[in-house]
Amino acid sequence: MGQILAGLAGLVSIVCWIMTLIAMFQDKQDGGTLKGVLGIICALWAFIWGWMHAGRLGRKNVMIAWTIAIILGGIGNVMAIGAAAGGGG
Repeated sequence: MGQILAGLAGLVSIVCWIMTLIAMFQDKQDGGTLKGVLGIICALWAFIWGWMHAGRLGRKNVMIAWTIAIILGGIGNVMAIGAAAGGGG
């Protein structure tokens, strides 16, 4: 169960990351090519940039989904480790 949860959360995270990258490349005020490339190299930067500009760009739903996916991914990984160690999770 934990592996499925972690896998689905990972897919949601990738989709949200790509949506944020698109917004980074399109934003001429505080984005652009350099920050977009940095977001490709470092997804953490894209996550931080997305939250910093979520209100102005109307991307709060994407960022909330991405944050929830990260949390659920961590929970899924802990469950998978527990199941692998014989905990039955």
